[in-house]
Amino acid sequence: MGEDEWAPFCDEYVPFHVDGLCLTLAAREEWGLAEWLVKSLGQTRTDEFLKLPITRNRMQASFHNNRSFLKKVDELLHGAAWSRKKISIQGNRTDEKGEPLHEDVELWMRNPVECIKDLIGNPLFKDQMVYTPARAYTDSAGLHRVIDDMWTADWWCDMQKKVPEGATIAPIILATDKTSLSQFRGDKTAYPLDCFTPDECSLANYRLFHHCMSLLLQPLAAGEDGVEMVCADALIRRVYPILAAYCLVACCKENRCPKCVVAADERGDPLDSPMRDPAVIKGILEKRKTGHHPAEFEEFGLRTVYAPFWANLPHSNMAFTPDLLHQLHKGIFKDHLVKWCLDIVGEEEMDARFKAMPDYPGLRHFKKGISMVKQWTGTEHKEMQRVFVGLLAGAVPSQVLVVAQALLDFSYYAQLRVHSTESLNGLESTLAIFHANKDVLQQLNIRNHFNIPKLHQLSHYVQSILLFGATDGFNSELPERLHIDFAKEAYRASNKCDYEEQMALWLQRQEAVFLRGSYLNWLLEQSQSAPTNFTHDHGYDSDSDSEMEGPNTTPAYPQRLVQHLVTAHGASMFLPALKLFLRNHMPHAIIAPGLQDRFDVFRQVVITAPPNPLISESPGQWRVRATPEVLPGRGRKPGSPAKFDMALTSNGIQPCTLEGMRVGQVRVIFTLPRQFGTYSRALAYIEWFTPLREPDRSSGLHQLSCSTRRLHRNAAVIHIDEIARPCHLIPRMGQTVDRGWTSANVYESTSDFYLNSFIDLDTFCMSTID
Repeated sequence: MGEDEWAPFCDEYVPFHVDGLCLTLAAREEWGLAEWLVKSLGQTRTDEFLKLPITRNRMQASFHNNRSFLKKVDELLHGAAWSRKKISIQGNRTDEKGEPLHEDVELWMRNPVECIKDLIGNPLFKDQMVYTPARAYTDSAGLHRVIDDMWTADWWCDMQKKVPEGATIAPIILATDKTSLSQFRGDKTAYPLDCFTPDECSLANYRLFHHCMSLLLQPLAAGEDGVEMVCADALIRRVYPILAAYCLVACCKENRCPKCVVAADERGDPLDSPMRDPAVIKGILEKRKTGHHPAEFEEFGLRTVYAPFWANLPHSNMAFTPDLLHQLHKGIFKDHLVKWCLDIVGEEEMDARFKAMPDYPGLRHFKKGISMVKQWTGTEHKEMQRVFVGLLAGAVPSQVLVVAQALLDFSYYAQLRVHSTESLNGLESTLAIFHANKDVLQQLNIRNHFNIPKLHQLSHYVQSILLFGATDGFNSELPERLHIDFAKEAYRASNKCDYEEQMALWLQRQEAVFLRGSYLNWLLEQSQSAPTNFTHDHGYDSDSDSEMEGPNTTPAYPQRLVQHLVTAHGASMFLPALKLFLRNHMPHAIIAPGLQDRFDVFRQVVITAPPNPLISESPGQWRVRATPEVLPGRGRKPGSPAKFDMALTSNGIQPCTLEGMRVGQVRVIFTLPRQFGTYSRALAYIEWFTPLREPDRSSGLHQLSCSTRRLHRNAAVIHIDEIARPCHLIPRMGQTVDRGWTSANVYESTSDFYLNSFIDLDTFCMSTID
């Protein structure tokens, strides 16, 4: 970052000059203390801490109590200011004098244009900021288009033609949802209007919401003429803030689609219904407001919200986007697919299948089944999806398995961060497969109809991706995370009385501390070759199982005898496999391995792969474990079962598909002793499975079995870099799972498996996308 990019911050930070990095808060160490106090302690605890004798006498900070500390914090630069607007509402109920009842509510808000200025001008976002749209292709002829972020999709490209040449569009995405601020005060979730009769209260709430949104978004009228803003690259542009996407704010009823005019009783069919036109909707509402009764009002399922907030916003359209969390993970999967399958399989059998699911690094094991889970979140839903199709195989009719696979395929396609013609076709084809097979659920008396609002929304995913880009940018998991960080934490920091104003001030202070920490990091980068991070590290403990080892680290199990590898690791063919490896790769070795030899053994190997652009910009990193059973220790120290992970192997080149891949179970990760010669690469003893057979017609999963040779496991010693990544196998359980199977013993209890292509997005892409 250059000096010009931080110029706006420098102007505000004149008091915080650089003089040997001696800042207003006395020193860098004092700033670290100040940052920790704001982020970690409430005001009462801060005051108590600062008044401790040891704090006063040894730290000698420039602030001695909470009041003087917050005075300094409030002098820091912060983002757009919070403001309050009081709204008076006249209801349809009357008092004892016959006068209409009134109620006052408060709207707390920030100017959205000022917020955009803060974001677009923040130099931290310089490398992530895009100012002009473009259509991207993988080939020079422009035949194979790819879509990821909004700037590569159609909405921005089309909207750019409606603004003056050289203008910069700032697409606005709105997310709304209610949240519970307190576990003990249920009244802190909503704002009931007591001045209305019960039959009018719901409609009044809708009207109030749109009125408040109109006040909040009034500054977006700037989208008509634009506003000059200093951008993250220090250039000044005329920016047009335009509402691009939002959810939960249509003027139609809940049993109607907010995007199209499909009839309420036809949402379960794969129909191509006309999209809602904002101009037409506004016209219908105007007619109804003036006393007319247009037939389209009932036909479109509209409410009498005569002044929708989007009506007068420049260039606004009906921009409802997909929501992975509520529509797919919580909606289609948990509320519908899981319930349907439970009705067929039964709770006891379903629990037994989850209990028997083999382990995999990072996979949640439902050791008591799913019936015992009391509080469900999106995380649990996604963990269940990772094993659900293979778990159902054999327990449900084949056509039901096709339905489950189609919905899970759709969910995984929808989660890709980069889309192509192939992935969009995949979304359409999997949805078509579901509709072609869904009648089996009616035949089994599981469903009477499929007029499910969230199911109908799946028909709009492809169009939404083409318009606005990949769905990850609109996932409600993001604003729900903000509920925790910016709503619940802010509420907990208040005294619970007149908490709205306290919450706004708390947020302002958090933002001010973050901005100043970012600025100080930049100052240090200018004065030092190695930057120092001012941000406080909360020091989260990592699970000991996630300890990463490789061939250059100290072995977890040094100098282990071959007999130990045979008994503790189950490496029954270790010596024959090692002899074959030495014969092929070290033909000049004089000494043959025997029972007396000792080997340095490692707990796991960490594999780093290049980023898969369909999934993430970050490199892939996986663990493959080969750890023997640990018996319980003294006292309450628990033991742990053996973990010998399955892995996909290749010839050392990171593969993009399953073609040519082979599955094996890694039982020992080791290095050769010096007596066999110099060999710097780590090795793995692996027991093979048969080559992948054609996918099962119902589940779509590849089948495989344990490979044997002369009644013994077919085993080999391979280079560690031939392990491409871990994989997950699901046992073929049949109609009823063996109740003796557990997560710890199932790999040893059966020999027939499915390769689980749903274990993660990377494996799904390898299995599905060429």
